[in-house]
Amino acid sequence: MRSPPPPHFQSTVSVQKLRRFNTLILVFRLCSFCFSLAAAIFMFTNSHGSHSPSWRDFEALRFVMAANAIVAVYSFAEMGVSIWEILKGNTLFPETVQVWFDFGHDQVFAYLLLSAEAAGTALVWTFRGGEICTAVNTFCVQSYISIGLGFAGFFFLGFSSLLSGFRVVAFIINGSRFHL
Repeated sequence: MRSPPPPHFQSTVSVQKLRRFNTLILVFRLCSFCFSLAAAIFMFTNSHGSHSPSWRDFEALRFVMAANAIVAVYSFAEMGVSIWEILKGNTLFPETVQVWFDFGHDQVFAYLLLSAEAAGTALVWTFRGGEICTAVNTFCVQSYISIGLGFAGFFFLGFSSLLSGFRVVAFIINGSRFHL
């Protein structure tokens, strides 16, 4: 019967660095959550009467709303995981699973958000000279705001993805999610 390996020694300096690193990830996830939620709300409320255009009428804008809502839910769940990790000092799942889960999902949802915002931008850009933006300018303005907020959510999710990628590399090299 094998005994478990002794725990890794960590100085208080490395514990503080790990806590700061995890706090930075939490801040990026919080920003991603806030911007994606705001973008989803702006798009969801982008309907100004029965005779005006609605986000439901355009497939690209439905994609923008759905992608932002999905990323907001994901970021909210990952904020909970980050808070757990900061308070408890260990991961919610086994470390190998947690590191790869965070990195993989950060990548997938960042690309989902980027593709949705690009599709929405292309559609709303075509509205600029047409009758949709001329007749109901608030529809186009609110669409632009939602897409801009979504791009900001992507920006922060991208930074979170970079940090989770760093954790994957540190795990591969050192066998731990942090390099110290």
